[in-house]
Amino acid sequence: MLAQHRAYADALRGLELEIEVLDPLPGFPDAYFVEDVAVVVPELAVIARPGAPSRRGEAEAIVPVLAQHRTLARLEDPATLDGGDVLVVGRTVFIGISARTNEEGARQLSRLLEPHGYRSCTVPVSRGLHFKSGVSWAGGETLLVSERFDGRQELRPFSRIVVDAAEEAACNTLFVNGTLLMPAGFPKTRRQLDGMGLPVVELDVSEARKMDGGLTCMSLRIGPGEVSRLQPLGPR
Repeated sequence: MLAQHRAYADALRGLELEIEVLDPLPGFPDAYFVEDVAVVVPELAVIARPGAPSRRGEAEAIVPVLAQHRTLARLEDPATLDGGDVLVVGRTVFIGISARTNEEGARQLSRLLEPHGYRSCTVPVSRGLHFKSGVSWAGGETLLVSERFDGRQELRPFSRIVVDAAEEAACNTLFVNGTLLMPAGFPKTRRQLDGMGLPVVELDVSEARKMDGGLTCMSLRIGPGEVSRLQPLGPR
């Protein structure tokens, strides 16, 4: 896992991103999935309330870090929300309703983002840990989706690349600075992404996948709005 995480950070540095590496959090073995504890947009950072009670201390730990970069807002009980259920594409915010994110979490996040010009919509997550386990942004107006999400009306305004059911784990792909980072070992999906004409980099995230994690989970991108100026945060 440590070797795969180093390779992930090196890949982001290779795309001209600045990396801020956080200190480890003893007692929080899921803390390297740092995306789950906040939702960050150019205007503010929303401190999440993770659906697993054992992870809520992780959210408190991110507060002083994000306070250096953004005005903060918080979700309040009874809301639960994991950042892995939130996909921001331009001014559209998809919020997955899952075992970790409830309707109240979606409502509170929507209310906080709406004054800044964001339109939120909820999408049920029938299986899988998070919404972004089955849907990710592939740049422009294109989403990479699993077969189970392809028919969702909420996604119809966007072009969709549908991933073969046997390669569903490839749906969690990260678009950064005009390059697609994808999990290694999914040749059909690689051919589909090559067809977009963008550079594609494969990374081994097999260890993270054992805990239902992936490429988007391991960083928070907090640039001032331009994809070319993202700054991920991650654990040691």
